[in-house]
Amino acid sequence: MNMGLNKLKTPGASTEEMQVEDAVQRNPAEEELRGKSYEHGLPEYLQQDLDAFKEGLKNGSSLMDCLWGELYGSINVAEINDGIITPEHADYLRQKFLWGGGKNLL
Repeated sequence: MNMGLNKLKTPGASTEEMQVEDAVQRNPAEEELRGKSYEHGLPEYLQQDLDAFKEGLKNGSSLMDCLWGELYGSINVAEINDGIITPEHADYLRQKFLWGGGKNLL
């Protein structure tokens, strides 16, 4: 973490408030590029579940709860069991696709 940015954070701010401050201080173009790179080059099982989830959203699938669970599990396996993606990478995918943090998923 950049020590210069730490000095700008509001003393006593909650973790959520600090995350918002971090996001505001980042370069939007850099964030977009990082986001796009986090959605490619995934292990095959995770890529398949991510693609199926996106397709389910696009088509209004009645199986979204199942697709959600499959994607959640694949993210966890890729991060925790296989160590193929970093915790930051896993958090990005969870925030964007599972917790609804992404505005335009498709």
